[in-house]
This record gives sequence, C-alpha cells and structure tokens, in this order.
Amino acid sequence: MKNSEIKELTTKEIAERIDAEKEKLTRMRLNHAVSPLDNPMLLKEARKNIARLNTEMRQRQLTENK
Repeated sequence: MKNSEIKELTTKEIAERIDAEKEKLTRMRLNHAVSPLDNPMLLKEARKNIARLNTEMRQRQLTENK
C-alpha cells in the first residue's frame, strides 16, 4: 500500500485497515512459526504497512488539534 493510497482514505477507513493489517500480521506470524512462509518478506511488508497507516493517522490527529 502506497502513501498516496493511504492519504485518499478516510480516518475511519484507516482505523479499520490498521486493525485488519494487525490481524493479518498475527496470523502470518503464527503460520510462519508452524511452517515457514513461502515469502517471509511479507512479514516485513505487513509491519511497514501498519507503520504507514499509523503515521498517517497521527498526522491527521495533529492537524485536527491545531
């Protein structure tokens, strides 16, 4: 997910995406512990997506408070 795609989302959609990505990351970690994933870089990508979403959410909170 690119930053330009994230900026087009509403705040509610971002919150929903954060929850969904966290669940996806948890499932992937559990699956990876049982049997290795075909592409373990997916774990890294999921973490980065969560960070991007959290960053955009925080920027919106800061602009609302000004």
